[in-house]
Amino acid sequence: MELYIHIPFCARKCAYCDFLSFPQTKETMQNYVEKLIKEIRRAGKEYGERPVSTIFIGGGTPSILEADQMTAIMQSVKESFSIEETAEISMEANPGTVTEEKLLAYKKSGINRISFGLQSADNRELQLLGRIHTYEEFLESYQLARACGFDNINVDLMSALPGQTVESWEDTLTRVAGLDPEHISAYSLIIEEGTPFFDKYGEERGNGLLPDEDAEREMYHRTKAILREMGYERYEISNYAKAGKECRHNIGYWTGIPYLGLGLGASSYIDGYRFCNNSDLKAYLANEPGERFDEVLLTEQDLQEEYFFVGLRLVKGVSLNRFEELFGVPAETVYPGLLEKMIRDGGAELHGKEDVFFHLTDFGMDVSNYFMSQFLQD
Repeated sequence: MELYIHIPFCARKCAYCDFLSFPQTKETMQNYVEKLIKEIRRAGKEYGERPVSTIFIGGGTPSILEADQMTAIMQSVKESFSIEETAEISMEANPGTVTEEKLLAYKKSGINRISFGLQSADNRELQLLGRIHTYEEFLESYQLARACGFDNINVDLMSALPGQTVESWEDTLTRVAGLDPEHISAYSLIIEEGTPFFDKYGEERGNGLLPDEDAEREMYHRTKAILREMGYERYEISNYAKAGKECRHNIGYWTGIPYLGLGLGASSYIDGYRFCNNSDLKAYLANEPGERFDEVLLTEQDLQEEYFFVGLRLVKGVSLNRFEELFGVPAETVYPGLLEKMIRDGGAELHGKEDVFFHLTDFGMDVSNYFMSQFLQD
């Protein structure tokens, strides 16, 4: 299985962010760390014998914690769970919040992959996003991580930002790829309700404040071309990596590996159930850890739908052989005529002989939500 550990704190809430994150006092953060460690130890008693192949520490901004706090969290994880020797252990970090002391502590505790949330190499765009750092501060953090021995680094980037042009997006891509990180995640901005960005920009593009649909589409296509030219292969709709450096944790999500979420509001999928933790900080800190919210036992239809809906995010697509192994029936029987229709429409293809994969074409990826939603039955 995989582990996800949520650290909900950040220095300042970004204007576009609708994640479960917020600024908080040092005292509250320490109380949270202590409660999280209790939850980790309790969960270890139930699931500790299962081999853990990946760990992802997300947020929020996990790097806002002190070095000793992250060390204590990792120590409790190692004492409570059976971590595979080759496990990928990732941690999100914001530029400007890491120090040499922190990075060396991460490395010593077993964290072997850092994911920097940069978003843009343009300082004006960063300011509009409400980021707490400049591009120059990102460079300092990135170089410091390299100096501290991290040889697996991801950089998050975001396109279709307010005032962004195709040219400024290309500049961000080439500058970041030129640093040679092992992995680049490139997402398009989504305006979420309840954020300052929604109040300012609304939900419609083309209002003069955000790049229009044609510019956004051009950014999307230039991303694929530029990153391929610079040695990155696209393996998922929004993710690019050097050979062998794909994010194993996220691939686990897309291929149905069970995962256990720990910390405020964290979601889990394990033993056929989906559930989440309390998302109210006061209640999380006051109550004993382990209470499950919104628990649902997935039906076979749920699992079949998710197999395609999530798995088709991957460039290589989904294995039809594995579908039949999992569910005891061919996919063509469950979805009569659908696979053939998608192939005729140019949205998908088959590849492989002994193990046959069904995958979206470039066109299918361009309108992936439409094609993937075809597998959701009433």
